[in-house]
Amino acid sequence: MTDVAYVYPRRSSRVFMRIRVKVAGKNAIGRRFTETCQTIVINAHGGLVYLNEELRDGAMLSITNPDTLEELECRIVYLGETNDRGQRVGLEFLSPAPHFWGVEFAAPDWIPQAPPPATTPAQQN
Repeated sequence: MTDVAYVYPRRSSRVFMRIRVKVAGKNAIGRRFTETCQTIVINAHGGLVYLNEELRDGAMLSITNPDTLEELECRIVYLGETNDRGQRVGLEFLSPAPHFWGVEFAAPDWIPQAPPPATTPAQQN
């Protein structure tokens, strides 16, 4: 029997970067919390942060970039291991937001591409 490994490309490149952010929402027991933390990895679709709250996968949170005061809604898509800095929590923006992080050296796949122009039957000949 042959093992098959499927590779699913990421929607946007990851950048390992520490950025201070504020995360707010409800923890696993329904209590509101706000926590200032740091990113581990960022991309146009979200990021990975350390949080000290007990959370549930799929929960909705808000994330704020204190440098720009921009706030976005996001959902928890990954709950990783816990260490002395907190639990690794993967957050996905509800819609891509490559400029949220304030990163000017964004990879080309962070910039949404416009769909190709529509053609009419007359243009195809």
